[in-house]
Amino acid sequence: MQKTITVALDAMGGDNAPHEIIKGAVLATKDKKDIKVILVGKEDVIKSSLEGYDYDKDRIIIVNAEDTISNNEAPVMAIRRKRNSSIVVALNLVKNGEADAFVSAGSTGAVLAGGQLIIGRIKGVQRPPLAPIIPTINGVSLLIDCGANVDARPSHLVQFAKIGSIYFENVVGIKNPRVAIVNIGAEEEKGNMLVKETFPLLKEATDINFIGSIEAREIPYGAADVIVCEAFVGNVILKLYEGLGMALMKKVKEGLMSTWKSKIGALLSKSALKKTLKAFDASSYGGAPLLGLKGLVVKTHGSSTSNEVRNSILQCVTFTELRINKQIEESLSENEINNNNE
Repeated sequence: MQKTITVALDAMGGDNAPHEIIKGAVLATKDKKDIKVILVGKEDVIKSSLEGYDYDKDRIIIVNAEDTISNNEAPVMAIRRKRNSSIVVALNLVKNGEADAFVSAGSTGAVLAGGQLIIGRIKGVQRPPLAPIIPTINGVSLLIDCGANVDARPSHLVQFAKIGSIYFENVVGIKNPRVAIVNIGAEEEKGNMLVKETFPLLKEATDINFIGSIEAREIPYGAADVIVCEAFVGNVILKLYEGLGMALMKKVKEGLMSTWKSKIGALLSKSALKKTLKAFDASSYGGAPLLGLKGLVVKTHGSSTSNEVRNSILQCVTFTELRINKQIEESLSENEINNNNE
């Protein structure tokens, strides 16, 4: 019998909370029978939002948390002071083994700080990175890091490459994934000091398939499977990726509706176009896991709708069933043993 995966969901986090968050939870439990969702937040507000939904009351339950953490609060201070906030209460459910994973569209800083302070890092992990799956014309790639470590060191980027390879190989199913570092040119001597110092370390790493530098324009073409960078660069890439995708979709739709001839063409190509646009919709791939923690923490976009919340919850099932954290831990332990023997 398949184990039920329990996800603690921050019902109060995000621009569209609580309604879109709660709708996503309902959709996820309808999609898969082996999911249980704990909605964490203000109980009266959650109950009111659940009215009108047909859902399994044994698989969607409420845990009250009266406080919330906003985006303009200092993350570490908020985590320590607001112990009855939805983020802190939900993270403690994971820490105490009452939930297998935590999902939030709330304050990124608070989620990152809380994940490290409450759940803690796997032994050997220097800095947990955020790693979203992004669409390409050849399938998907992993962007690591996209927002957790803006002042990363070369050793951090090397570890991101190793952790990202483990995650991508197991979740996407591509053996020996191609790893590249984001750069402003293909030549090894190009880049800032961080890239120049990291490049030779990645070349020397025998446990990853490093293929060199990748320029930003090559990313949508799937030139690498695991794309390594520090968080400032990664976040700019991700936000431009999403913004450009939405802008192109808008312009395509405007163009198709501009004349009666284009409207006929749009009608004839509707199904093919819809399928193509859906493939480049980042929300269909769920949120970004904070890799390297003792428990699973997934950060979704602050503007997440029910579809992305649902996919983020479903993502937790795959992550848990494949024992990603355990594999990262075992890989780091093996590397430590090998380094000590050299």
